Amino acid sequence: MHDDANRIKHPLDALNFFLADVRDGLGPYLAIYLLTVQKWDEASIGIVMSVAALAGIVAQTPAGALIDKTTAKRAAVVVAAVIVTLGSIVLPLYPSFLFVATTQALTGVAAAVFAPALAAITLGIVGPKAFARRIGRNEAFNHAGNATAATLAGIFAYAFGPIVVFWLMAAMAVASILSTLAIPADAIDHQTARGLGDLDDTHDHDAADRPSGFQVLLTCKPLLIFAAATVLFHFSNAAMLPLVGQKLALVNSELGTTLMSVCIVAAQVVMVPVAMLVGRKADVWGRKPIFACALAVLALRGALYPLSDNPYWLVGVQTLDGIGAGIFGAIFPLVVADLTYGTGHFNISQGAIATAAGLGGALSTAIAGVIVVKAGYSAAFLVLAALAGIGLILFIVAMPETRPSDARHQPLVPNA
Repeated sequence: MHDDANRIKHPLDALNFFLADVRDGLGPYLAIYLLTVQKWDEASIGIVMSVAALAGIVAQTPAGALIDKTTAKRAAVVVAAVIVTLGSIVLPLYPSFLFVATTQALTGVAAAVFAPALAAITLGIVGPKAFARRIGRNEAFNHAGNATAATLAGIFAYAFGPIVVFWLMAAMAVASILSTLAIPADAIDHQTARGLGDLDDTHDHDAADRPSGFQVLLTCKPLLIFAAATVLFHFSNAAMLPLVGQKLALVNSELGTTLMSVCIVAAQVVMVPVAMLVGRKADVWGRKPIFACALAVLALRGALYPLSDNPYWLVGVQTLDGIGAGIFGAIFPLVVADLTYGTGHFNISQGAIATAAGLGGALSTAIAGVIVVKAGYSAAFLVLAALAGIGLILFIVAMPETRPSDARHQPLVPNA
């Protein structure tokens, strides 16, 4: 398996790069398109985005279970990318509320496959010892792909209008399909990919103390605490970028999409070194202080947005997203892998937590939209910042360190 890692390194890099824009969906670009071109109000935009997100949320856990069971992981990625491509192409043709909600729901369901599939393929190729470093590399290429796509979106949108974003996503999806097919099928160890394998000196947790099977989803207290902190992270984070995009679009509707691209590029550029750093240092510093930092930066970001409506200020504050999101993307699969090693349910556990986190994210956009209509943008940002602060306190107080070198000396239960 490890000999195969070298010959698939570049295809795996390419897959993370091109799938970056696809796995995250249209997101804030859709909000800007509906606000400036279709003249929807903020509440309607929030509702349709939440409806679409809820459909994707329902698919998260089944998607994880599918990836745990199937040996056709590459095919799952290809089928999902095809669905996203079609959804992106047809959406601008029929921009009614029902059609937009339906197409986004379908693409959300398909996109649920990407995160567990990428993590499983990676774990199945490099094994647990090299997983932290490779996940950091994955996330670095993911963020580089997002930065590139956002740059192209900003340039093309300035020249041709917001609709160009839909075509760009379709092109990225096609490239991701080709990258997936370039990964040799026999390079993936499917037992290791689901979290099974011989316990080694890197993961030598006492198997007798480990929850088995699906019990890990309900009986592993650290996993539940991490899930709660993740939900609060996404509840706080999900609505921030769309709200910033709306504020920028209201200041200058012609430059709204371009300014949004500047926001995304700035954050993604920061995420690349952050993800690489997390990948290199997670086994040294531990998981807990790194994720606590992500929650603290998120709370700070929400508190800073209301201080000014100046576009330069908003874009500058948005760069902080590079720290929080860069950390989360790299640390999330590591913590789940730590807590589920030996159960064979690594991917369904990712899916279950992603389901809960997705609920937080979906409620975030809906509730933030309502708060904006009732009390303004500043109130919405401050509420989101407070939620991140609550998540930070919970995580610091209740979550143990899960790094294998720590966990081998203590049971994985919350500290008293």
